[in-house]
Amino acid sequence: MDWIQIVILAVGIGLFSGVVNLVLYLQLKQKYKKLTQQHRQFIHLVETQNDFMYYADVYPVVTFKYLSPSAENFFGKGSNDNAYLSPEVAFRDIHPEDQALLLKKISGDVDYSQPIIQRWKDHNGEYRWFEEYATPIYEDGRLVALQGMLRNIDERIVMQEKLQYQLYHDSLTDLYNRTYFKEVFTKLDQDESQSAGLLLCDLDQLKFTNDTFGHSVGDQLIKRAADQLKAATGDEAITARIGGDEFVVLMHNIDEQELLDQMERVRKTCREAEVFLSIGAAFTPSSTGQMTSLFSEADQNMYKDKEVNRQCI
Repeated sequence: MDWIQIVILAVGIGLFSGVVNLVLYLQLKQKYKKLTQQHRQFIHLVETQNDFMYYADVYPVVTFKYLSPSAENFFGKGSNDNAYLSPEVAFRDIHPEDQALLLKKISGDVDYSQPIIQRWKDHNGEYRWFEEYATPIYEDGRLVALQGMLRNIDERIVMQEKLQYQLYHDSLTDLYNRTYFKEVFTKLDQDESQSAGLLLCDLDQLKFTNDTFGHSVGDQLIKRAADQLKAATGDEAITARIGGDEFVVLMHNIDEQELLDQMERVRKTCREAEVFLSIGAAFTPSSTGQMTSLFSEADQNMYKDKEVNRQCI
């Protein structure tokens, strides 16, 4: 084979290799394009305007490597760039009560199989609720990074708070209801030994008002009685409606004189508003195992007061 043939052969091999490389390059480019499209489709499926994803190194220092553009829906335009430059913003913007949880999360001291509930300050300065699912990444047994998704759950929290309020409050008066009273009553009876006092109150005019003017007027009387009770007792006592015309005021960590003073304030405030109650008081220096007897004593004293009120009419 002479040198001309060798050159021709070399050129042919080179051209063939170039074609093969071009074909491989085009195939790889097509695969990359397809993978990129699939990634974008995946992000679109799992991420909404209420979600954002992240990837962050936590060792040796906290460094954000990726934040979804949708994070800026909450934290404002340019907030992602700020986080890339200074990850301290995560510690600055988290709710003070959730800072300890954040530290546990980046140190591996949480159960990553459970959602992590936390609050972050948005671009308006308001704290928003988020549910996070985080995946830890380890190297040689050391937590080095976290990746995960956060979803805004403001609406769920508002609904939960609304349901919680409805569970423990009377729908007519907005006072605590019988369910809440029984929970506190049972806790004092079984778990916490404290001094405790009860005022059991019965609305004297309700039956007459319902029979004479109708139940809608009776409901207005109940509301007025609740307002006066709340005004007289304030936030220091638990004031609840436990029946149609029955109210209770529960106080703890008090002495007997404080209970009697509270009863006089209730009488005075209600009479000034032309709301007439029969009231029975009872006190115990130690609540453990005594709450049922305390309620029975207050009930008996309330009926004694009712008899006195009838004789005065």
